[in-house]
Amino acid sequence: MAGAKRRKKSAVWRKIHALRCEDIKLWCVRRLPILKWAPSYNVKENLIPDTVSGMMLAIQQVPQGLAFAVLSSVHPVFGLYGSLFPVVIYAVFGMGRHVATGTFALTSLISANAVERLVSPAINNFTTSNNSGVLGLSEFEMQRIGVAAAVSFLGGIIQVAMFVLHLGSATFLLTEPVISAMTTGAATHVVTSQVKYLLGMKMPYISGPLGFFYIIATSIGCYCADMEYTYGLEVVGHIPEGIPAPKAPSLNILSEVVTEAFGVALVGYVASLALAQGSAKQFKYSVDDNQELLAHGLSNVIPSFFFCIPSAAAMGRTALLYSTGAKTQVACLISCILILVVIYAIGPMLYWLPMCVLASIIVVGLKGMLMQFRDLKKYWNVDKIDWSIWVSTYVFTVCFAANVGLLYGVVCTIVIVIFRFQRAKTLSLKNMKEVECKFKTEADHESLQQVKIVSVNNPLVFLNAKKFHHDLIRIIQKDSASTQPHDDLNKCEQNTLLNPVSNGNCHGELSLQPCPNERCALILDCSGLTFFDYTGVSVLLQIYMDFKNRSIDVLLAHCKASLVKAMQYSGNLGSENPIFFESVSSAIGAIHLNRNFSKLSDHSEV
Repeated sequence: MAGAKRRKKSAVWRKIHALRCEDIKLWCVRRLPILKWAPSYNVKENLIPDTVSGMMLAIQQVPQGLAFAVLSSVHPVFGLYGSLFPVVIYAVFGMGRHVATGTFALTSLISANAVERLVSPAINNFTTSNNSGVLGLSEFEMQRIGVAAAVSFLGGIIQVAMFVLHLGSATFLLTEPVISAMTTGAATHVVTSQVKYLLGMKMPYISGPLGFFYIIATSIGCYCADMEYTYGLEVVGHIPEGIPAPKAPSLNILSEVVTEAFGVALVGYVASLALAQGSAKQFKYSVDDNQELLAHGLSNVIPSFFFCIPSAAAMGRTALLYSTGAKTQVACLISCILILVVIYAIGPMLYWLPMCVLASIIVVGLKGMLMQFRDLKKYWNVDKIDWSIWVSTYVFTVCFAANVGLLYGVVCTIVIVIFRFQRAKTLSLKNMKEVECKFKTEADHESLQQVKIVSVNNPLVFLNAKKFHHDLIRIIQKDSASTQPHDDLNKCEQNTLLNPVSNGNCHGELSLQPCPNERCALILDCSGLTFFDYTGVSVLLQIYMDFKNRSIDVLLAHCKASLVKAMQYSGNLGSENPIFFESVSSAIGAIHLNRNFSKLSDHSEV
C-alpha cells in the first residue's frame, strides 16, 4: 500500500517536473526569439542574401558609427563599439527580422545634451595629453563617454522597467502622425547641428529651447560677416585599435542624466518600434511590442559596459536590408564580424577622414525622415485633425526637444479623441429582416450562409483600431467549421457588434465557414462609424487587403462620403468590383448577383 502511494507521488512529481520544463522552454522561446528562427534557418536559401546584406550593412555602419559618435560629443571610436554590441544583443532578443539597430542620430543628439552639460570643454580640467590609460585616449574623452554610457544604461533600465510593467501595449497612444512629426522634427535638429561641420565653422554647442533658431542665426551671421578665415580641414584623427575591458558606467551621475535617459528610452523605442512594425507588415510576420521593449532595453544596458553610446534602429540601415534582400538577423551578425575587422585592423586608416564627410553622412542618413514632410498632403486629404496634430507636434519638437514634442503629440491626441468621443452618436444596429426577406429560395439561403455581416457601432481611431483588426482577423483564422445550428447562426449575425470590448460574436468566436465552392464575403455595416482618423483608415485598408489575399470579399455599407474618399485616396482598392454600398441590402444583392452570374458562366462553359 505504501509502495503504491510512493509510486503515485513520484508520478505526480514527474508530471510537475515535465510541466515546469515545458513552461521554461516556452518562456525561453518567447523571450529569446533567436531560439525560434535559428534552428530552422535555411542555409541554402538564406545565407547568400544575408551575407551580401551583411557586407553592405557593415560598409554603412562604420562611417555612420563614427558620425553618430561625433554627434554624441564623444570620440569617434566609440561609435564603432556602438555598431557592434547592440546589434548582437538585438539579434538574440529582438523580433524584427529586418531591423538594423546600432548607433542612431536622434538618441546621439539627446545624449550629447548630457555630455556637453556635464563635461563641457569650457570647464575641462584635463588636457588632451593627460592619458587615461584606456586605448591611449585622454581623461577628458573617457569622462565624456562615461556620461554617454550612463545615459545609455539608465535609458535601457527605463525600457526594461517598461517591459516588466507591460507598457508595450500602450504604444497605441503613439499614432503614426505623432511619430512621423516627432522624428521629422528631431531630424531637423540633427541637420542643423551639423552645419558647423558641413561649412567648417567654429561655434559653441547650443541646445535647449529655441536652440534650433540660435544655430540658424549664428550660421547666417558667420556667413554674412565672413568671420571664418581659417581653411584648415578638420579630420577624425587617431582611431585606437581593439576593444577595452568592460567597465560599469558612472552610477554617481545617473541622477543628473534622468531627462536625457527618458528621452533616449522613449524616442529610441518609438522610432525602432515603427521600423519593426513596418518590417513585420511588409514581410508578413508579427512582432510583440513588449518584447521589443526588452530587446532595446538590453541593447542599451549591456553595451553601456563596453563604452557604447545609446542605440536604436535606424531607418536608413533598415531600408538597406530591405533593398539588398536580407532574410534574417544573420545579416546583422555578419556585419558585426566585419566591424570587428575594422576595429582591430582597419581603424587607424580612417585617420584622415574629414569631419565634413561624416556630417554629410549624417544628413544623407536622415533623408528618409526628412521626406516625411510629404505625409502632410496625405493627412490633409484623410483627416485634417491628424494634419494639425502633425504640424503642431513638429513645431514643438523643433522649438524644444524630441521628448517634449512626443509628449505633446500624445497628450494632444488623447484630448482630441476624448472630445470627439463625447460628441459621437450611438446608433442602433440595423434590423436584418428586410435583408432576409429578399432571398427566399433554398439555394440562395444556402449560398448566403457564407456571408458574415458585422456592424461597426463605434468610431474607429487609434484607441480601438488594433482591437478591431485583431477581432476581424480571428474570423478567417478559424480552422474548423462552425457547428452552430442555422437559426442560431443567423441570430448571431443579426446582432453582431464589433467594438473594443466585445469580439463580435455571441458565442465568443466569430468564424467564417470554409468555402469549398464559392468565395466567402464579409459585410461591414459602417452606419455607426461616426468618425475616424488616419490609423482607422489604415486598419480598414489592411483588413481589406488581408481578407482579399485569403479569397474573402470585403464590402462596406452605409459609408460616409468622407470615409469613401479617405480609403480611395490612401490605398489601391482596385476596380474589379465595387466595395462601397448604400445599404446592407444592396451589398447582399451585389453578392447574390455576382454568384448567380458566376454560376451562369460556369453552366455556359459546360
